[in-house]
Amino acid sequence: MVRTLAKSIREYKLPSLLAPLFVTLEVVMEVLLPFLMATLIDDGVNKNDMEYILKTGLILAGVAFAALVFGALSGKFAAKASAGFAKNLRHDLFYKIQDYSFSNIDKFSSSSLITRLTTDITNIQNAYQMIIRVAVRAPFMMIFAMIMSFNVNVELSFIFVAFIPFIALALGLVIKFAHPIFSRVFKTYDKLNNIVQENLHGIRVVKSFVREDHEVEKFGKISGLVYKDFSKAEKIVAFNMPVMQLSIYGCILVIAWIASHQIVGGSMTTGELVSMMTYVFQILMSLMFLSMIMVMVALSKASGDRVAEVLTEEIDLRDNDKALKSVKDGSIVFDNVSFSYAKDMNKLCLSGIDLKINSGETVGVIGGTGSSKSSLVQLIPRLYDTTQGTVYVGGEDVRDYDLEVIRDSVAMVLQKNVLFSGTIKENLRWGKADATDEEIKRVCRLAQADDFIERMPDKYDTYSEQGGTNVSGGQRQRLCIARALLKKPKILILDDSTSAVDTKTDKLIRKAFLEEIPDTTKIIIAQRISSVQDADKIIIMDKGRINAVGTHEELLESNRIYQEVYYSQQKGSENDD
Repeated sequence: MVRTLAKSIREYKLPSLLAPLFVTLEVVMEVLLPFLMATLIDDGVNKNDMEYILKTGLILAGVAFAALVFGALSGKFAAKASAGFAKNLRHDLFYKIQDYSFSNIDKFSSSSLITRLTTDITNIQNAYQMIIRVAVRAPFMMIFAMIMSFNVNVELSFIFVAFIPFIALALGLVIKFAHPIFSRVFKTYDKLNNIVQENLHGIRVVKSFVREDHEVEKFGKISGLVYKDFSKAEKIVAFNMPVMQLSIYGCILVIAWIASHQIVGGSMTTGELVSMMTYVFQILMSLMFLSMIMVMVALSKASGDRVAEVLTEEIDLRDNDKALKSVKDGSIVFDNVSFSYAKDMNKLCLSGIDLKINSGETVGVIGGTGSSKSSLVQLIPRLYDTTQGTVYVGGEDVRDYDLEVIRDSVAMVLQKNVLFSGTIKENLRWGKADATDEEIKRVCRLAQADDFIERMPDKYDTYSEQGGTNVSGGQRQRLCIARALLKKPKILILDDSTSAVDTKTDKLIRKAFLEEIPDTTKIIIAQRISSVQDADKIIIMDKGRINAVGTHEELLESNRIYQEVYYSQQKGSENDD
């Protein structure tokens, strides 16, 4: 985990080294202060030597100022290093997710990935800053102060050494019991984020069904679990502070009692007592800081494991060394294809698919819910790899293509396609970054989107809210079709993407496809037979298999499933009239 995360430090290695360097110099200055103070008291104040007092006082002020400067520099470089490390970590995590296949993304929920990109990385950033600063300061302070204290009085120095095993035991118990709770609480955070994400995404549904109380209750339960776990963990961690305070003040009391006898007996000076008390305080405070670091590391380790899990996830879709850089045409062949999301031949959602589609053909796909229509077409742009068999596009195995090339040659429009925040023009240029205004207007006319865009206040410069919530479902689908057409794809897949438009507009869109992009292979998944009846061939999907392939007339004459769907829709249409 540490090696994986450390790769993200990169250009912040220098600040990461300078921070502990200046911390060390700061510690040296701070350790010198009690020694100088002791000499000032014993050789200056007690002997009433003003010249020595002034001289030593100036040295004290200089050392104190140096400690201040070194401390400020260490803080500056630690902040720069930790913030830069977090920035790189977010970059690496986000870029890694962009390279994920659908099956990789399926392994992690979107809410979990968001938590890892935000809360987990913040925890790692805080821990890293403590490690390169406080984790260096504490042990060096303890070592240097211990050396100086033994130099002052060996007998008294052994007193606080006796307290160290007690502190170490208490710290070990805190970490042992707190770490599992921190690991669990971040998984609960994932669930909390998922509930918030679902609620905001489906807020219209929540309000239309008056389910606000239910959502509030659901959120309250998961929020309560987060509170319960964090409270339990914080109670365990809070136990660390009274143990440290007990050790510090107990040690000071014992040293003060013994030292007072030594001063009376003449074996110890007042200055030595003052310096000794300061060194004891520095040592025990260093131990307290170390305990805080260990708690922070325990917290951040859970976050580090979660982030490293995403970074080390093996991407199952990769280009081969000699990937093809062009697609000849839009022909498609499925050769004995079977597919399972779980990559388990006993859990197939597609089985024994044999299919040939010529370039430029219009193919309709119909079938009941769960018949794996969408799974079938997702294999064409290699969003998933087949579990068995081969998919060919343009005469070549899709696995032999460069991923960017094959996906750029296939445009998919989903039923629930997404518009991003930005103007309509910016959203459409996802299909072609350098598209001219005329090209944009042309594809919008083909998708029957030009009319409603022209009626908008700012036309093509109208701002689209996140998810396209300020346009209707039918308008959003038409904009997504226009965006796909702008790619000038060899294969166009419409996955139930005209479900929200009326039959007249649907017909106009299909007519435009036929006239304007005759060389593009068009696959139309639909529930309405009217959307596919003019296709060159229609595929009937049933329970993950191809039930039949034929034209509208052939299937209407020979296929029971097609007949049932057709006559039920005809009857529904007559009832509507």
